[in-house]
Amino acid sequence: MAGVPFDQLDGEIWYNGEFVKWENAQVHVLTHGLHYASAVFEGERAYGGEIFHLTKHTERLHKSAEYLGFEIPYSVEEIDNACKETLKRQGLSNAYIRPIAWRGSEMMGVSAQNNRINLAIAVWDWPSYFDPAEKMKGIRLDIAKWRRPDPATIPCKSKAAGLYMICTLSKHEAEAKGYADALMFDYRGRVAEATGANVFFTKDGVIHTPTPDCFLDGITRQTVIGLAKKRGLEVVERAIMPDEMADFEECFITGSAAEVTPVSEIGDFNFKPGPISKAMVEEYEKAVTPS
Repeated sequence: MAGVPFDQLDGEIWYNGEFVKWENAQVHVLTHGLHYASAVFEGERAYGGEIFHLTKHTERLHKSAEYLGFEIPYSVEEIDNACKETLKRQGLSNAYIRPIAWRGSEMMGVSAQNNRINLAIAVWDWPSYFDPAEKMKGIRLDIAKWRRPDPATIPCKSKAAGLYMICTLSKHEAEAKGYADALMFDYRGRVAEATGANVFFTKDGVIHTPTPDCFLDGITRQTVIGLAKKRGLEVVERAIMPDEMADFEECFITGSAAEVTPVSEIGDFNFKPGPISKAMVEEYEKAVTPS
């Protein structure tokens, strides 16, 4: 797949209830979702032919659409089944699944009450988000200049396309400096998250993570918190200020794409991937591996 544009991959995409050839899954240039970001999506991973926490992702997709003021015309069960069938038809057992719903092109302008709500599901092979050889050494994060906005200004609980604009800007800037990703602060100057993953820190055997009050409470984040508590580790969700990073020992990020990835550096702050990071990587790998 290396070097192949995503619109030129092989296979089929589930599109509004039908399977179409990959190259035929098209939208018009005047689609509302393109111009006004009225689109919501999910990022899911399949391991051994099973999509991890599929229904949780689909339920969040429905909720995200609700936050954006539209209703997806397919039930959670229908979308779950479509995701499974798309994975099967692509002939993959370990893969990335991308359901996306958006307003169509019936009306063009800010107002779009009569636009059709479309849904597509694509599945493709996607290896580790970060270099596996470097993963346990810890990745390096820049500190983004862009901040997660005040929840009074955005639908922060929605996994909405438009909310990722500043994430793309931040990740591009980080990569241009030689970093793997970037840590974002929130509108108050508190530690928030990476561009597409939640963040955790450790100190004296306790795990600390920012309260998700202006960004997504990731499904992988919730999974890792559960796994940590099951292991007997204390997890504290709270406001974390940037200068506190000087006193933390370990750091790792979590997400469907990132899975659990240790961090060795955030700007001028350094961490050493240790036993807790290693344990959570192993626990998550066990959790996603079908029995």
